[in-house]
This record gives sequence, C-alpha cells and structure tokens, in this order.
Amino acid sequence: MEERLNALLRLAILHEASDIHFTNFKAETKVEMRIADTIKLVKGHPDDRKMIRYLQYKANLDVGNLTKPQTGQFEWYLDDRFLSLRFALIHNPTMENAVLRILNEDLGLKAESLAIADEQNRFFKRMMQQRHGLFIASGPTSSGKTTSLYTLLHGIRHKKIITIEDPIEIHSEDFIQISVNEKAGLGYDEAIKQVLRHDPDIIMIGEIRDELTAHMAIRAANTGHLVITSLHAGSSILAIERLLELKVEKGALKNVLIGISNQRLFQRKGTEKKIVIYETMERDDILYYFEKGRVKDDFYRLKDRIKEAQRQGLIDEDLALQELIIA
Repeated sequence: MEERLNALLRLAILHEASDIHFTNFKAETKVEMRIADTIKLVKGHPDDRKMIRYLQYKANLDVGNLTKPQTGQFEWYLDDRFLSLRFALIHNPTMENAVLRILNEDLGLKAESLAIADEQNRFFKRMMQQRHGLFIASGPTSSGKTTSLYTLLHGIRHKKIITIEDPIEIHSEDFIQISVNEKAGLGYDEAIKQVLRHDPDIIMIGEIRDELTAHMAIRAANTGHLVITSLHAGSSILAIERLLELKVEKGALKNVLIGISNQRLFQRKGTEKKIVIYETMERDDILYYFEKGRVKDDFYRLKDRIKEAQRQGLIDEDLALQELIIA
C-alpha cells in the first residue's frame, strides 16, 4: 500500500494536482486527480480497492464507523521531505468516496508575478503594504486562494505575521502558525482573541465561515492590524454580500475593507502548468459600490479577464467558456 500511495503522490506532485479522489463502487474502484480546474482519471492498480481503508487508518479515523463523514490529517515522508495530507471520507450503502488533499504543495508563484497582468501585481503589492484593514481573497473551492495568500505573505519582510488555519495548509517557518482545534475549544474566534495579545502586524485567517469569525476579523482589522483572509464567493461583489449575510454591520465593513480579489485556477494551454486569473477590487471601487449599489462602468470583471487570457492563448477556449457561464 505504501508503494502505491508513493506512486500516486509522485504523480500528483509531477502534474501539480491538489487532490487525489478515491471512489469505491460495488463493482469497481476509480482513482482521479484534480489538476487545475479539471478531474483526470488515473490508471487503476490492484491496491486501489483497499486504499481508502488504509488512508482511514493513517489519518486516525474511526475505521469501524462508516455512518458519518470523517476528516483527518497526517504527515507522509516522500523523497526526502514531509508532506502534510488531509483525508476526508463519506460513505453510503452503494459507494464510498474519499479525497486526499496535498496541503503543503504550492504553485511556485512569486509575489511580484502572482497575476498575469502587471497592474494586478501592483494591486497586490499595495494591499500588502497597508498597515491596517481587511483584505479578502475570494473564489470557489480549489481555486488556489490559500496559495495566493501565502504567496503574498512570503513577499513581506520585517513584519510579525501570525496565521490561524483549519488545518495549516502550507507549513512555513517564516510565520507563527496556529491550527484551529474546535474539539479542544480553540475555534477561530478564540484563536483571534489570543493572537491579538501577541503583537502581530499581520493576521492571516484561513477562511471566514461563520458570523463569529467574520465579526472577529472586522474587530482585528479595526484595532490597527492588517487582516487577510479567504472567503467562498463567486465574485468580489458577492464576497461583500456574503459578509453582510453573516450580519457584519455595513458601516464597519465599509470602514475596514481595503481590497478584494476573486480568482479562478486554469491549466495553461499546451502545458501541465497552472495559471490563476483574478478580478481585483480596490478601495475606491469598494466605496463606490457601498454608495451606489453597483460597480463602476469601467470595472474590469473576472469574465473580462478570462476572455483576455483566452484571446492571448493562455488558456483553453472550452475551459474559458465553462467558467464564463458560471462567472
């Protein structure tokens, strides 16, 4: 089993896959990998049928309990380095599905070349030079939000940076990293309270998921800290609306929100490499939206960025079309 897992992990790293999917049906087993925005089928192996149970054991899950979804995390030594892996499992009477996510693989990006457009790279640089306020990286699942945040943080020097995550996705010795543990009573809200006592310059909150975390993020940004975080949203505007749905007071959000990005992850045309396309919303765009209830006429939406990347031959036209239908 170890040999098969090593082979799958090497294949995933080679093709920059973020997740390995295992599905056991009654008559067959299917292994797939998420590479950029697509799912690719992997050639089968006799050990694949037993892999879910093996990973369940490695992640210290309850192997006798298949009635509820389970999630665990473990480290794996491969080719002279440790990988941090998260394993999630769901089960029903006719099938079981599991996803193994490689948490500490990144896109190999640098802060000065995060986006394909120079003005967007300048936008990100301005965001990270702020002394206080709230910056949000938004997008759907597996769009690379955490990697974008870490890329930005790695471009910052001479600042005390503390991250709060569930779980820690990219391990780094450049920051103080705290892993949320709800079972031990350390949720995002309590972690933020504790972090504020440790004199940080920048606080990275892995994800805003609920009202309490949203309010604590606003509070931290209001007390002289730069707070950066991620949020599931289909656009920059929807990120604002999502926070309002979480009962953040409109005036407080307007006061602290300094910038928003919304992103999609694509496979660069003709290669196995990844490319990230962003929509960015500056402070003046945000204030205009709060005052007028709409964006400026010349606001460059994500769909426009995707079309431009397609015209430049950077991404496949079919993938661009799929995303434009959603965006």
